[in-house]
This record gives sequence, C-alpha cells and structure tokens, in this order.
Amino acid sequence: MISVTMRAVVLSGPGPVENLEIKDLPMPQEREGWVRLRVEAFGLNRSEYHTRLGFAQGVTFPRVPGIEAAGTVDWAPEGSGLRPGQRVVTMMGGMGRVFDGGYAEYTLVPREQVIPFESELPWEVLGAVPEMLQTAYGSLTVGLDLQPGQTLLIRGGTSSIGMAAAALAKRIGATVLATSRRAERLDTLRERGVDHPLLDDGEVAAQARALYPVGVDAALELVGTPTLPDTLRATRIHGTVCMTGMLSDEWTVPDFYPIGYIPSGVRLTGYGGEAADLPREVLQQVLDDIAAGSLSLPISHVYDGLEQVRRAHTDMETNAATGKLVVRVRHPS
Repeated sequence: MISVTMRAVVLSGPGPVENLEIKDLPMPQEREGWVRLRVEAFGLNRSEYHTRLGFAQGVTFPRVPGIEAAGTVDWAPEGSGLRPGQRVVTMMGGMGRVFDGGYAEYTLVPREQVIPFESELPWEVLGAVPEMLQTAYGSLTVGLDLQPGQTLLIRGGTSSIGMAAAALAKRIGATVLATSRRAERLDTLRERGVDHPLLDDGEVAAQARALYPVGVDAALELVGTPTLPDTLRATRIHGTVCMTGMLSDEWTVPDFYPIGYIPSGVRLTGYGGEAADLPREVLQQVLDDIAAGSLSLPISHVYDGLEQVRRAHTDMETNAATGKLVVRVRHPS
C-alpha cells in the first residue's frame, strides 16, 4: 500500500536550528511536468543556512528546505523519459525556497531539473555530488573559462566547493593556490592536491604575487565581498575573478564604484547556476571517476537520518567541517 504521508524537516520561520522540526506531511501529489523523487541523501549548502536565518528572497514559511537531493524516481509523467526506480539527482530551480525541497523522504520537482545517471556508489557519496559539482564545474568553465597551464587562486579553499574546484582544476591542468584561515587545515589542502596552500591573513594578494609576480590568471572567490578586493589585487591584468560564494555571509558592496574598486584590466564575473548548467555527461564522468578511484570529492561528515539535520546545521554554521556535509535519509522498512 502506498503511503499517503511522509516525514520531512520543516522550517517554521527564520531563526535558530530549533526552527527545523520533523513533521508528517502529505505525500507530494502527482503533477504534470513534475517528477516525484524518493530522496535517499542530500547535501547541505550555505544557502540553506541563509534561508534559515531569513536572508533568502522569495521564501514563504513553513517550508521544507533543501536545494538538492539524490534518489530514485518514484513517479514521472508519461513522455518524461524517466522511469520509476531510476537513479537521479536534482538541484536548484526554487527547491527549498519557492517550493518544498530535499530535506524530506520524498520531493516533487520540475522535470527539467532532474538529471539521471548510472552508478552503484553509496547514496551518501551520491548525495554529496550534485550542487557541489554543478557550482564548482560552472565556476571554472562558465565563470572563469579556466585553461590548461593557467594559475588559479581559490579563496575559501577548505569549503566543499573550494576543494571540489581544486580537484576539477587539477584535472584541467591548472596550478592551484587555495586559502584557509586556519593553519591546521593547510595540510588538508595539500593532501587534496593543492600546489600552494596559503594561510589567509587578509593579505593573500601579497602571497600570491610572491609566487607569481604578475598575478594569477584566474581566481575563484568563495568567501564573499570582504575578501574580494584583495582577491582582485592578486589577479593579473586580463585575468578573471569569479565571485561564486558567500562564506562570510556578506554578498553586497556598498557604494560600489567600479573604476575605483576593480584594478585596471582585471575582469570580474559571477556565477550562479542551475541544474541545466551541469551536463549529464559531466555528472556521469565524475561519478565514474569517483568509482574508479581517480577522483575524490570532499565529504566531511555523513549524518544518519533526518533527526540529525539540526546537528548538521550547527556544524555548518560554526564552520566545524572541511568538505561537504551529507544527510542519509532512512525510510521506514
């Protein structure tokens, strides 16, 4: 017998982790053009922390958070090209903001943001991949157009996106510099293949130019606007800085005067992608490479069950982890 209810984490309104509560909700109803997924795992993202604090725009409450999920097709409309039981990932497109997201046993999402794949990797690994890969891949390709032989500075290198970007950049053939504010995490960057781990003391530009006097070719800004001017100063003329992340929780520049803010000749771009920005073949290749052991994406901790979401949010809020945080969903037997 098909269940008419499911368990989900519901955010009652902006505030502390106590506002995340497990509740029984009606099973998402079938809807033309949408796909219902049985969620097996989902990664945590900084944007969900921002949603919890009330910073995200367009969110109504109560809301099931979660901008990504990995699982199987539970129901799909005819002609969708999907079949029940097929392994898929989904991300973005209003998940967890405009409509209920991935912090649940089931979620209903638009067909266009569902990406099928074939892999026997554990669900906790698959749950870590979608948004981390989409953001890192899109930042390097769309945002920076990174080329073999170039130098890349990653500001915020021990974040999940930072470490994923480092791994992908090395595969492209770039030389990678990456930062951490904690000296004890520099070895982690080195173990992840970073060529030049840098302690972020606020003056990274000087360290980068000590290694590359004309500046780096490309820079990925994941910390936010407080460090962006220094990241721009680390970049060569005709080099590119892509602002993607907001680990600092600061994302606007007051009284922005471009000529005075951006060094002459340096290019400043941004990246904010959707599921459509992650090609299916790229996802499949990355999963194949992870399975083969030729690529490793950073997973910091796996939490067992929806009951662990508050703990996971606390760890994310206090920057207690290096790498991706993943929740494995446990369904009733």
